[in-house]
Amino acid sequence: MTADTSKPEIQWGPFFARAAASLIILLLLLFVPAGTIAWTRGWLFFVVVTALGAVSVLVARRLNPEIFAARSRIQPGTKRWDRILLIFLFAAMLAIVPVAALDDARFHWSAMSWWAVGMGYALLVMGMGLTLWCQVVNRFFEPGVRIQTDRGHTVIDTGPYAVIRHPGYLGAWMLFAGMALALGSWWALVPAAIAAFILVIRIVWEDRTLQAELNGYAAYAKRVRFRLIPGIW
Repeated sequence: MTADTSKPEIQWGPFFARAAASLIILLLLLFVPAGTIAWTRGWLFFVVVTALGAVSVLVARRLNPEIFAARSRIQPGTKRWDRILLIFLFAAMLAIVPVAALDDARFHWSAMSWWAVGMGYALLVMGMGLTLWCQVVNRFFEPGVRIQTDRGHTVIDTGPYAVIRHPGYLGAWMLFAGMALALGSWWALVPAAIAAFILVIRIVWEDRTLQAELNGYAAYAKRVRFRLIPGIW
């Protein structure tokens, strides 16, 4: 049977509906636990994240529009272990925002300086930039781990993938830490660290899956030795 390598159809209506719902959820996660709408760091975070997200959409729409269909949902064939990991990963990632809101806006546990907040935004921008680069280069960049035989899955070894095997996860690490710091909370680094640890587990299992099931990946892994951090791991 020949794989269907045609580009998936993009449903822009549902995409923008999901984007609007995500922004509403973000507002609730920010300001309900904060207990006030007069939270400067919360509004700054919302504006910056919305702007970065809009830029990412415009760039991806121009350079790799099919990514929107590929990432619209967990696709059939996603590994069962990954579906379970994604639940914990999503929960840990979401927890960063309300923990930061409780900390910086309501109880003031951290009293973080603005220079640390600035470092958070630097990480946020770098993380989103690296993730966008991965999405532009890798047409198989999906939310779930599976061998995409329906899309003619092949190894991607250009762009950031020429340096490390899972650059999207390095971008996610930057995003997790950047979110916590940008919102002015040391305590929010706890769920960020949990999310980062879950990603390490996912990298190990995903890499094992790809080496066993994706043609050419084992040879690629020999050429590109490091999975996440160049020179380290």
